[in-house]
Amino acid sequence: MPSTIREALVGDINQLAHLFDLYRIFNKKVSDHNAAREFLIERLQKKDSVIFVAVEAAELVGFTQLYPLFSSLAMKPAWILNDLYVLAEWRGRGVARQLLDKAKELARETGASGIQLETEKTNEQGNHLYPAAGFLPYDLNNFYWWPVG
Repeated sequence: MPSTIREALVGDINQLAHLFDLYRIFNKKVSDHNAAREFLIERLQKKDSVIFVAVEAAELVGFTQLYPLFSSLAMKPAWILNDLYVLAEWRGRGVARQLLDKAKELARETGASGIQLETEKTNEQGNHLYPAAGFLPYDLNNFYWWPVG
């Protein structure tokens, strides 16, 4: 049975913070449920990201978070798909694909030039999922990062 995919609500914050904390642990960060909760509350209140959740029997089983940006060369908005996570017991059931499809729908509805994402080279699941969902590797440019501090 397909999951219900919808935009996250403030009332989802406790379940969403739990998922977000698990996502951070999956990405080798130290668990901090309270900080995750505060971070997400701020995103929802400021409306500076769009968070979609996958719901099964009133329980959140996955989420994706996208941030808006602009492409100067395309002269259009674009999106960064920054986060995607599905509970381990729900993986392999198409939930991640449904979340990606919802992100694509957002991009089309907002007239965006596309969706950018990155994943570690060692993320085997992601590196199979994203091309299968129509995302193309983009190796024309180098990716750089300047860490503050």
